[in-house]
Amino acid sequence: MTGQKTPVKEIQAREIQAREIQVRNPRTGLRDYQFTATGKTGIQQACQQLRTAQKNWLACGLDKRISILLAFGEAIKDDRKELIEALVTDTGRQGLSIMEVDIIAPGIDRWVRIAKEARAPAQGRSTALPFITYSIEKRPYALVGVISPWNFPLTLSLIDAIPALIAGAAVIIKPSEITPRFAVPLRKIIATVPELRSVLTVVDGDGKTGQAIVDQVDAICFTGSVPTGRMVGEQAAHNFSVAFLELGGKDPAIVLENADVERAVTAILRGSIVNSGQACQSIERIYVARPIYDKFVEKLIAKAKKIRLNTPHIHSGHLGPIIFEKQANIIAEQIKDARDKGATIHTGGQIENHGGLWCAPTVITGLTGDMLIMSEETFGPLLPVIAFDHVDEAVTMANDSKFGLSASIFAATAQEAIEVGCRIEAGAISINDAALTSLMYEAEKNSFKLSGLGASRMGPSGYLRFFRKQSFMTNEAEVFTIDQFDETHSTP
Repeated sequence: MTGQKTPVKEIQAREIQAREIQVRNPRTGLRDYQFTATGKTGIQQACQQLRTAQKNWLACGLDKRISILLAFGEAIKDDRKELIEALVTDTGRQGLSIMEVDIIAPGIDRWVRIAKEARAPAQGRSTALPFITYSIEKRPYALVGVISPWNFPLTLSLIDAIPALIAGAAVIIKPSEITPRFAVPLRKIIATVPELRSVLTVVDGDGKTGQAIVDQVDAICFTGSVPTGRMVGEQAAHNFSVAFLELGGKDPAIVLENADVERAVTAILRGSIVNSGQACQSIERIYVARPIYDKFVEKLIAKAKKIRLNTPHIHSGHLGPIIFEKQANIIAEQIKDARDKGATIHTGGQIENHGGLWCAPTVITGLTGDMLIMSEETFGPLLPVIAFDHVDEAVTMANDSKFGLSASIFAATAQEAIEVGCRIEAGAISINDAALTSLMYEAEKNSFKLSGLGASRMGPSGYLRFFRKQSFMTNEAEVFTIDQFDETHSTP
């Protein structure tokens, strides 16, 4: 009928109907799960409710917020079984899913210690004008959005959310549509902590849902690819909101001539293939001094051949499936490109279909700079190995990348490795080991180049980044008069 408005509920129903998303099981390859993506209207309503609740959340004080987050950690311990089961189905792996759940409570304890140490306001006195004192208070962003990826779904949902909540912000989380199942038990656990459920919301959705969140929040934490991260950053900048971007990597390892070869091979293999290489800090380029190159490659091949795929039984083997089907295509393309351009594939070298998609550790030599595997992020268990004649050459090749997330250096002494590491354009440098940034959270780091933007999510910075600073300046003397600025009295 002309002039008659469509009811809001009908509009929302149409929106919901159009956003049913099918989800693939990474172990079977079957699309055996579906969910309804939250639309723009639903995000607006959720964020409005969060903003309202945040006022009381902030007013309750740091100690109360800490006690509530500690209760949340205990609730996760008590109800971990369903959460683990959902993560196992989401990712196709078990051990790392258990780890993701069991590190949450200790992680909360760490953020609590940092928050307590940072609670006192900074105070001081002007050096130029000693009669002016100041104090600096921390004011949290009211609403923080978290858009998390599929490789470590729970860890990377809460690594930003927990410190933001302790700081006094309300938080809305959107997990990846590739691994959404864990959100159901996570919401159940949140609901068991009454004071938390009004300020922590987990929504289901896809890219459109994420876009709607960016438009509603004061700060957005995004972990994912560079192209999507760029769009998130641009959208946030348009809104004059803050963006913390944790993006891709093409992490190099450099093995000097005097390094312990056995140690280097062991660490680099683990650092390259853990979680089937599906980690931004995975080693994806290996540069080895020529005198030890053959020995290194021989040992790496031998160790790589011993790695077993985690199929057909989830309780066997080392490597789980490639979680995201599109990523398996990228890995296959890089292998084919390297092979077509003359590289030698020593192990693995193909995507195996066992219902889901798997890839064995793939050691590759005979590489050239025009191969995709040398420049594009792989996110899979590929190990390209290149010889170098001088450390300057190794540093140049390591820095020849649009990424700058992390790196590893192996040498006879830690000091020698650090001296080389200082020349690497990356934020986290592991010394005589690989991918240590994934094992400890105390060391602050910043991403270089296209690997990210914003303050470190590690250490105290990971907490303090959720505050704006507000300064209070007090003049203890007489105030300035305008006559002091009369130009008739000014002389050179």
